[in-house]
Amino acid sequence: MEDKEEFEMKLPNGVGEKMLAHAIDRFDVVLEHTEYGPKLVGSYEELEKVQDFLIKSIKKRIDQLSD
Repeated sequence: MEDKEEFEMKLPNGVGEKMLAHAIDRFDVVLEHTEYGPKLVGSYEELEKVQDFLIKSIKKRIDQLSD
């Protein structure tokens, strides 16, 4: 079995618990806690999908609040 290279992604400001829980459930990533804050670990492709999901979710929330 081939080992996949893992990458890390620091979570941007504005990511709430609910949003983070959805991202972890929907994508093949793992949440790790560091002294600098939480980060997601997974393949490059999965982290790109998570990034797109989080950006869309944050934008949707901002739009809701601005109405």
